Amino acid sequence: MNERRKFTPEFKARVVLEALSGAKSNAELCREHGLKPQLLSDWKGVFLERAATVFQSDEQRSEEAARIAELERLAGRLSLENEILKKGSRFLTSQRGRK
Repeated sequence: MNERRKFTPEFKARVVLEALSGAKSNAELCREHGLKPQLLSDWKGVFLERAATVFQSDEQRSEEAARIAELERLAGRLSLENEILKKGSRFLTSQRGRK
């Protein structure tokens, strides 16, 4: 079975910038790098969607990173609670069966 190729973010950015600059057509870039046109189109969409974040201040980025870390901690805590409740439920169920 064919293994999927993995492209670095730098490669993707370079190809997208070439496409946006108009130096080469999308078709030329796809042939040159062995890409499917839809893949290049997807990369361009992501690039343009996230372009504004390049100009975000470090403060905004750190606020977002702090929020993400907080949500990850919450998800971990909830996962742990869920496992504890599952084990408790199994224990109680097995205790009722013995009586």
